[in-house]
Amino acid sequence: MTEQSIAEAAAAVMSASDHHIRELGIEIVAVGPGTAVASMVVRPEMVNGLATCHGGVIFSLADAAFGYACNSHGGTAVASGASIEFVSAAYEGDQLRADANESHVAGRTGHYDIVVSRENVASRENRVSGDDTIIALFKGRSRRISDGATAP
Repeated sequence: MTEQSIAEAAAAVMSASDHHIRELGIEIVAVGPGTAVASMVVRPEMVNGLATCHGGVIFSLADAAFGYACNSHGGTAVASGASIEFVSAAYEGDQLRADANESHVAGRTGHYDIVVSRENVASRENRVSGDDTIIALFKGRSRRISDGATAP
């Protein structure tokens, strides 16, 4: 198997039982060795009392991309830590994208950088002026708990 086919097989296994991302409307757009792209539209039930997307929803989008990227080598990897910095607000109707990239692997530990950005804007109402393309910066640390061709 090629590295790409292992990444695709691992994503297929994960997607089959990943109910959380389906409920949030998160789509895994692409996977590759050490990479993943996830996308979603901010729905009305995802907006908080300040009319912005709830931070937990943005975290879930980034975490989904992180999970698929760190399992793209086959076997099972789990999160051992994660942090997020919110850079700009997202709003109802916005199309968000999370790009995950492996930055370092040592033994069973992997480090990943995930950038959440706005792909398109539904409405410019209530926006702060300036560049609000980047929504959040997420850093994830994974721990490989089992090896294998495709099984998470």
